[in-house]
Amino acid sequence: MQNNQDHKNNNAILVINCGSSSVKFSLIEPTSGLSLISGLAECLTTPQASIKIKHSLNDNKTEQSETRYLSAPFDHQQALNALVNELKALNLVENIIAIGHRVVHGGEHYSKPTLINEDVKNTIERLAKLAPLHNPANLMGINACQKAFANLPQMAVFDTAFHQSMPEKAYLYGIPFDLYSQHGIRRYGFHGTSHYFVANQAAKMMNKQLAQCNLISAHLGNGCSVTVIKNGKSVDTSLGMTPLEGVMMGTRSGDIDAGIVIHLVEQLGYSIGQVDILLNKKSGLLGVSQLSNDCRTLENAMLDDSHEKSAQAKLALTVFCYRIAKSISSFSASLTELDGLVFTGGIGENSSWIRQQILNQLGLLNFHVCKETNLATRFGASGNIATNTSRPCWVITTNEEWVIAQQSAQLLS
Repeated sequence: MQNNQDHKNNNAILVINCGSSSVKFSLIEPTSGLSLISGLAECLTTPQASIKIKHSLNDNKTEQSETRYLSAPFDHQQALNALVNELKALNLVENIIAIGHRVVHGGEHYSKPTLINEDVKNTIERLAKLAPLHNPANLMGINACQKAFANLPQMAVFDTAFHQSMPEKAYLYGIPFDLYSQHGIRRYGFHGTSHYFVANQAAKMMNKQLAQCNLISAHLGNGCSVTVIKNGKSVDTSLGMTPLEGVMMGTRSGDIDAGIVIHLVEQLGYSIGQVDILLNKKSGLLGVSQLSNDCRTLENAMLDDSHEKSAQAKLALTVFCYRIAKSISSFSASLTELDGLVFTGGIGENSSWIRQQILNQLGLLNFHVCKETNLATRFGASGNIATNTSRPCWVITTNEEWVIAQQSAQLLS
């Protein structure tokens, strides 16, 4: 097999994104962004546990992938052990110079990539109260990797780090200050690695330094966030202390009147646990459409007049687009000049209909979509979808794994 022998002497970073029942991984050359091997182990500790591994051949021109179903209980450690065996079989273990971990919540402690030691692990564990679904899983991945790759340095790259440049006026809530000073209740923001990557790519397209750029970035997927970037730094973002604040998302409500929570509990008999599930897992596109959280399913239903949920699907998408356009408009208050807008994430990169609906509501900011270019810019294509008389509006495919690899390599050097 001619696999990655050409890369035998290159240094690569193994990027790990560990969820509660999954491990996503990619071995990346930080300079070129070339992925030598990638994959996903999912449904861990269940009878449906599987691992899919894809590795590149001949400089990424051809790929080979394989899905294996694993005997339960197959946990995170065993998934990483399977990855180690694959790396050995492909003669790639010696390429790895460090492990870069995606960690969701770094609180106010971390504004840049960090070498992991016991103190860092303890801090990640303490911050689990701010991200109970994410930080414990991230820590599980760190511990598993320290066993599987005992001799390699491990780095943490935090989703919240890019937003640590936000000023107080942007991150404080209008609640008693003691709740912030004593308990850390404030807005932190997420998707920072993605916003940072696409802002850098937009800067390159303008032939400018990132520090000279003023942008609004819309990361739209099942989770969504809008970030305003002033002189290359995040100065405001739509997600808050948790990923529930901000625009409407796939299953999350986004902003609601806090009094609704009180009403649900006191008047309608909901428990706090039921409210949590309602707002995080049963709302958003899914809740309004009564059909799906998947934008593709909703667009297809909306365009099919015979579909019983056609009108409801259109309503959900209309609310979704309006909330995002309103958020983009409101963030213009943070800027005195604006270079352009960026769409990224699964929906932002691929749904020309969603982008057009959002841009149609941003005429006051001088955004006007070129319909033909917008239709053509999908499925990995990047570029400016605005008309010649409009402010630029770029569609940019995000690559958070590459950022983690780059920042881990920079930390090493």
